[in-house]
Amino acid sequence: MPTLKDTYPLYLNNKAVQPNTDLAVTDKYTGEVAFRTALASPEIIDEAIAGTVNAAEPMSRLASYEKQDVLMHCVARFKERFDELAYALCVEAGKPINDSEGEVTRLIDTFRIAAEESVRNYGEVMPLDISARAKGYQAMWKRVPIGPCSFISPFNFPLNLAAHKIAPAIAMGCPFVMKPASKTPLGAIIMGEVLAECDVLPEGAFSILPASRDGADLFTTDERLKLLSFTGSPGVGWDLKAKAGKKQVILELGGNAAVVVDHDADLDDALERIIFGAFYQSGQSCIGVQRIIIHVDVYDRFKDMLVAKTKTLVAGDPKDRDTFIGPMISEGEATRLKGWIDDAVDGGAGLLTGGRLSNGNMLEATLLENVHPDAAAINEEAFGPLAILQKFTDFDAALDEVNRSKFGLQAGIFTRDLFKMFDSWDRLDVGGIVINDVPSYRVDNMPYGGVKDSGLGREGIRFAMEDMSEIRNLVVRRT
Repeated sequence: MPTLKDTYPLYLNNKAVQPNTDLAVTDKYTGEVAFRTALASPEIIDEAIAGTVNAAEPMSRLASYEKQDVLMHCVARFKERFDELAYALCVEAGKPINDSEGEVTRLIDTFRIAAEESVRNYGEVMPLDISARAKGYQAMWKRVPIGPCSFISPFNFPLNLAAHKIAPAIAMGCPFVMKPASKTPLGAIIMGEVLAECDVLPEGAFSILPASRDGADLFTTDERLKLLSFTGSPGVGWDLKAKAGKKQVILELGGNAAVVVDHDADLDDALERIIFGAFYQSGQSCIGVQRIIIHVDVYDRFKDMLVAKTKTLVAGDPKDRDTFIGPMISEGEATRLKGWIDDAVDGGAGLLTGGRLSNGNMLEATLLENVHPDAAAINEEAFGPLAILQKFTDFDAALDEVNRSKFGLQAGIFTRDLFKMFDSWDRLDVGGIVINDVPSYRVDNMPYGGVKDSGLGREGIRFAMEDMSEIRNLVVRRT
């Protein structure tokens, strides 16, 4: 296994800076301090934002091939540092090593997609002569960078979700400041190290700034920033939006995603996908399967299959390749979810398997049924290894149950009925519907985001670039 350094810097206006070593980051399995990194003070954050303002014009003037070269440099360096990135993720996030390697692969994909999109920033020519008064007029519009951007990324996908902000910003030509999650800052710091190798980027093009919550208000409130893109919890996200002022705000927030298993589904196939969707990386995904809505005709059979398969999942050290269930991010989060499970059982739910907490933050993969519809376990975002089984007899009622949630990120439907597929697409109030797979499925070039309490805007490189740009129109009078 690779080794980690004892200390890491932050990146201020493209340069490594080590003002302190105040942030201790733990190995999430052992609980021991794995490394230390610098914390940005309000003065450093202010300096970084000033740097983005100074870099805005030279960034906007980078040629498309220059931006593409930067992004392809990142692709090459991430491939060279693949094992280091995966191991760092395994340690700081507690993510099983197989899942960690998968995330590094997605990091590489995301930067490669951005490299391709960086040379596809098209506009449009429009006729204006829709009436006599506009005869002889023509318009053209193009997209231009919105300007300095602020990014706040979460702990659960610290590589790829940071990449979904950084890569389109570079492709569009927007300078940025990024605050990575304090529990998992190293992936973003390594991205900063790679970007610092790119001399074509003007000074101030980027800053990677781990910061305490108390010192991070400038990421949201500073009026010099033109866009805030936040991924994290709904409570924090909507509060940030209220404080953001006039800037554009993109929020990718939580969910309690549902999957519907109809009577005609291939149950063996659905089993493998749903187990993955519910329990990969200990369920710490905003599109992890939390609600499994099963047709009554196959409910008992599929329940038995789910319980048997869940009991085989190996829990333990995420550095072990046999491990499927690793630790949750903290003891506090594990205790919270354990409490929700206990409350649901006390309220009449059936505990089918799991439910035990050990070693502080190791929560067993858990299946419940007959959960009261008002219970936190079914209404809130579990963000851990919990899934709840429900029955349905009528497909329309199953769609209504999916929509009952205050969240609306993605949903999965296992069916062979073409009509039901299109009906789901029309009726489900979510950002994305996945047919014959779990809502946890995402490819990094597709539009991704939610509605209702799940957020605003869309990620996916081309769609993020639209958010990070403005339309500038040109009207020509031809006489």
